[in-house]
Amino acid sequence: MRSHNRLSSFLVSFTAFVLAGCATPPEKLALVNPQATALQTSCAICLPCSVCTPPSSTSTVKQAEPFDGKQPASEAAGTFPDPARGRLERSNWQALPNWGTDDPSDALAAFLQGCPMLKTQPAWADVCAKGAALQVRLDARTDTPTKARTQTRAAANKKTSVTQFFEAEFEPYQTVNADNSQTGVVTGYYEPLLRGSRTPTPEFRYPLYASPQDLISIDLSEVYPELKNRRLRGRLVGNKLIPYYDRAAIESESQPLRGLEIAWVDDSVESFFLQIQGSGQIQLPDGTRMRIGYADQNGHPFKSVAGALIRKRELKIENASMQGIKAWAERNPSKVRQFMNVNPSYVFFKELPGDLSGPIGTLGVPLTAERSIAVDQRVIPLGVPVYLSTTLPLSKEPMNRLVVAQDTGGAIFGAVRADFYFGFGDAAGNLAGRMKQQGRMWVLLPRGYDPNAPVTPSPGITPTIPLMITPVLAAPQTAQ
Repeated sequence: MRSHNRLSSFLVSFTAFVLAGCATPPEKLALVNPQATALQTSCAICLPCSVCTPPSSTSTVKQAEPFDGKQPASEAAGTFPDPARGRLERSNWQALPNWGTDDPSDALAAFLQGCPMLKTQPAWADVCAKGAALQVRLDARTDTPTKARTQTRAAANKKTSVTQFFEAEFEPYQTVNADNSQTGVVTGYYEPLLRGSRTPTPEFRYPLYASPQDLISIDLSEVYPELKNRRLRGRLVGNKLIPYYDRAAIESESQPLRGLEIAWVDDSVESFFLQIQGSGQIQLPDGTRMRIGYADQNGHPFKSVAGALIRKRELKIENASMQGIKAWAERNPSKVRQFMNVNPSYVFFKELPGDLSGPIGTLGVPLTAERSIAVDQRVIPLGVPVYLSTTLPLSKEPMNRLVVAQDTGGAIFGAVRADFYFGFGDAAGNLAGRMKQQGRMWVLLPRGYDPNAPVTPSPGITPTIPLMITPVLAAPQTAQ
């Protein structure tokens, strides 16, 4: 956007304002009972920056909720950890709880999907090539007709082969938070199914919008290199860049985005939670399905509807999950729009090919159910295998498995923080909506790889993180 001379004065003043203060990243809605301590928001614009004071253990308690859409990635594997968010410490295989009991075959397949983003770096090119060769051999064995007893033995051999591959080619690094703690929160998300139509009807009247052409996204590093990974969103009115329409304006009777509808659904609450998940499928009247994914976001910061409901005593804190909010909406249809408008953030969608194996994550590859996670890519590079040690939703039953970092989220902040992708449909949603467990994480990196050595970002990954512009740009405000 460097050619837009009329933005120069705005960018100068905005940059001075940004560098004068510091803020924490926007929250991600975790589909959870919101009883966790989240990050303290110290001003009205959310800007991850190297001079920020890391969040302390005495951060203000805020109500967590699921994230409203997937954000652009910063970098694939090779990004050195941001010390304000955490670090990676060399570990050993014996430290991984129950390593070897999980069958990592699906994780290998998920890892190989992201290899095109990684193999431009020599260390990753080697392990990707070896992993692909192993997958070919394993597929050849699977295609060979065998008896049931032999199939059982073959499955065990496959598990052993894949486990040995990771042990031979990778080294584990434990993720450690900025406050030196080694545990963090693991939440969940999923791909919902909605009922809808490509044309409006009395039944299907709630629109889903494509990204507007007048939504301006500015990569500030093109003008100010020191603001690398900073992006500004808004719209032009005359020669001024102002905040884009918020949720209330977009869903008002004036319908400023009329004509950009890609589909209509039958439930405004399901539409709201679709934006939280960032992707989903729509069951059409003819029996076919339409898959949609995150296209962009209006630039406004996410604000917690659960928190608003709790403050107004509309909802008890123990019921402030996705399921609890939906139940409240069914009991209070006249209040739904009022409380949904508390969150000014709005997500725009695009139609995706129907034959994809899953929704597209930030890495640009389809997510794999129960093998993909969203992470803070300033600590954990996208595309890398991660060993996750946590428990099942609302349970003490261990869940230890190898997953792959393939997605991001606005409130996925810090080294030991993950959002676990449960898959598609109601069953996955029931698990995701109740997932808020403690966990530990180990990143697997190629042997000899230095996680602290900066490298050039892999092609195909947009090296930007959005800045959330707010209606008041003149000065930061303390979050309520």
